[in-house]
Amino acid sequence: MTEEGIRSDWATKDFYKELGVPKTASAEEIKKAYRRLARANHPDSHPGDAAKHERFKAVAEAYDVIGDPEKRKKYDQTRELFSRGGFPAGGSGFGGGGVNIDDLLRDRAGGGGGFGDLFGDLFGGGFGATRRPPRAARGADLETTATIGFVEALEGVTVSLRIAADGACATCHGTGGKPGTKPHMCTTCEGSGFVTASVGGAFSMNETCPSCGGRQLLYDEPCPACHGSGRGKSARTIQARIPAGVKDGQRIRLRGKGAPGENGGAPGDLYVTVKVGKHRVFGRKDDHLTVDVPVSFAELTLGAEVKVPILDGAPVTLRIPPGTPNGRTFRVRGKGARKADGSRGDLLATVEVQVPATLTAEAKQALEDYAAATADVPLRAGLFEAGGS
Repeated sequence: MTEEGIRSDWATKDFYKELGVPKTASAEEIKKAYRRLARANHPDSHPGDAAKHERFKAVAEAYDVIGDPEKRKKYDQTRELFSRGGFPAGGSGFGGGGVNIDDLLRDRAGGGGGFGDLFGDLFGGGFGATRRPPRAARGADLETTATIGFVEALEGVTVSLRIAADGACATCHGTGGKPGTKPHMCTTCEGSGFVTASVGGAFSMNETCPSCGGRQLLYDEPCPACHGSGRGKSARTIQARIPAGVKDGQRIRLRGKGAPGENGGAPGDLYVTVKVGKHRVFGRKDDHLTVDVPVSFAELTLGAEVKVPILDGAPVTLRIPPGTPNGRTFRVRGKGARKADGSRGDLLATVEVQVPATLTAEAKQALEDYAAATADVPLRAGLFEAGGS
């Protein structure tokens, strides 16, 4: 039995007769008949009676089919088609002859529920060489990389991307034939695009035709560019919008910008990995900008006001309190990167003492005087208080 409950012997078995009910019997009538016959022939009530045992199995088999609404529907359709003359040899495996399966399909097309409907869900296209267009296929997803500047990443930018993808051959436009020549129907699949392959028992399934590749037509002279495959490399330039606030290494999905689909299928998507360049002054931490501010020892010790640049606008004044330690970070609110909601992050300014490489005589003397004045300050005493040498 298949996954849908369809069996090859349905065409030759009369399950209604087995249960002693008419074809028009209701579900309740079928159930009552089954219960009556099952009690009368149950093996527990007739031990050693082989005939009763066989009768019980036949009754159970019949009820399994026509007692199930879906199986009963398919069983009735199968029996109806069989009663009209059987199936053509090689088409269904039931044997018999004289009935054209295409005619049967056409006869039932108006009312639905034909043989193709009955088996199509199991075998991907039904029986016989009914012609249908090749199945639409979604295009492949593509990957590329875009390199943008630091400021462009903060504000958003539109970039041009050159995309190369597998698509229809530019010479034959996907037909596989030499331009100017006319096609003829594929004799292998008789223009259906599929060939029938046996899957065992009474059934068969459709596979893409190996001769025409599912295109249904063939050319005596193949396309010189794609050698008859109908496929080739195509390149195009697209304009892609990189949103504001994108981060270095972020992967962006552009829907419908990938490889084109086949036979009317939807195009794939394009995934763009963004590489963000460095800025000479600023860095970035999430939605905040960072900047290192060079200061002198005297400015940290005595306090000072220093100018700090921002990305777009006049510099701001940073007030450094006396005794500020080296490496302290100050927050300037609202002067950072623009967020998705339109607001802005902060500017994080870190003060870094700059040690002069050379000194004037006056500066050197001043530092020596300072060193002498603070010689008694135990700067490194804490190094030896715990875990001595």
